Order: sequence, then structure tokens, then C-alpha cells
Amino acid sequence: MKPVFVQTSNYKRFTTALSRLDGRGAREACMVVVDGKPGLGKTATMMHWAAQTGCIYLRAQKGWDYSWFIQELLTELQVTNMPRGRRERFRLALEILGDRSVDAEVEGRPFGLMIDEADLISNKPEVMEAVRGVSDLKHMPTILVGMGKLRDNLRRFPQIESRAPNKVEFLPATLDDATALVSGLCEVQVAADLIALIWKLSRGFSREIVEAISAVERFGHRLDVGPQGVTRADMAGQVLMNNRETGKPIIVTEADHG
Repeated sequence: MKPVFVQTSNYKRFTTALSRLDGRGAREACMVVVDGKPGLGKTATMMHWAAQTGCIYLRAQKGWDYSWFIQELLTELQVTNMPRGRRERFRLALEILGDRSVDAEVEGRPFGLMIDEADLISNKPEVMEAVRGVSDLKHMPTILVGMGKLRDNLRRFPQIESRAPNKVEFLPATLDDATALVSGLCEVQVAADLIALIWKLSRGFSREIVEAISAVERFGHRLDVGPQGVTRADMAGQVLMNNRETGKPIIVTEADHG
């Protein structure tokens, strides 16, 4: 599989939401909430954006409390000598984040704090207040990434929810998205009819689309591929992906039945 990142419609809507932060009225309204079902490419998108921008990326853990969050933040900021006191740790984190924000502004690139799996902390007042504190004091873009519970839980914290007017729901891939993913990632050419089947059977979940691309690649490398690329008929009888609900393999048929 090609080591590239494909910009899907979800990615474009995410970056559009970030660009709206530049024109916000209230400086403290600098949070973005990203949610959607598992397998729609949220984590891959966030990690790519973080790598491209130098954004601080954290993955929340179930046991996070205030101290653990600040320690993880300082570790990601490459602090080796941790201050002992809570106040000193928080002050150091703010200082480093402020310096990095200034560096990013000088270099003309975005910068922010991203917390993945934020559902796991979105019902913990002390942690969420610490996140709000970091965001407020530096007016720094803060992206909270999760699933359905995230948006619901944030309603319990009006002081945080009001700072997140920009919300992005990751949706199933369109056929154009699937075509872009297959064309961009697959090392062998793939025919339009097989791409359409991948999109249909995956139900737009990028995780399954990538799984199918791997299967097509393995098959295509053993095949003398024609000018159209690997077709649906070529792969008849081959396993394309697994059903996410049953775990059973989905096998390519030459044509739809019924």
C-alpha cells in the first residue's frame, strides 16, 4: 500500500472547521469537536494533521485524572524533569505551549492541542476543566475527538460546550471518497466496477475500504492486470473484507443477486 494520505470529504470538512477559528468573534471559542462512528478515519486524519502541523496529539486513557492528563501533556512536550507541584506543572505546560504557539505563528502554520478518545474524559469535570483552562489561557485551538458520547457529555459542561461552536461529524465515505482512497493507496490499478463494490460492501467505512485495498493488492500482484485494472470478475470468489458485525469474510461475486 502506498504511504500517502488521501484527503477525503471528512478531512476537508475538518480543515474547514479549523479555518473558521481564525474568524471567530470570541477568542475563547477555540474548541472543535470531532465525532463519528469507529472506522471512519478520525484517528488517521488527526494523526496526519498533527504530524503536518506539529500539533500536540494526546490519546486519552480511561483512568485519566487531572494529574495524569498534565503529566501526559508535559511528556508530549518533551519535559524530562517534571516539577513536583500541580501548579508548577500546569504553569510549565502553559509556558511551553505558548512558546510553540508563537513559533507556529511566526512560521505561518496552525498549532493546537488535540485529544483523541475524548469520550473517556468527557464525563470527568476536573479533567475537562483543565482542558478548558489550557485552551482559555492561550486561546489555543483545542480539538476533542470522540464518538457519540462526546457531544452528549459536553452538554453537561456549558462553559466548555459554549467554547466549541465548530462541530464536525465524520460521515461514511462517498463513492468519490472511495475512488480517491483506492486510487491513491492501492499499488495496482483497480477497475471502476470493483471500486463501486468495495464502496457498497464497506458501507463507507474507511477501515473496511483499506482492508479491501490490501486484499486487492495481494491478488493483483499475482495477476496479469488488464488495461482496466483488477475487475470485479477477476476477484470473483476472493475474500474482499470482513463483515464488521459478524466477523465473517465477504466474498466477491461476479454480479449482485436479487
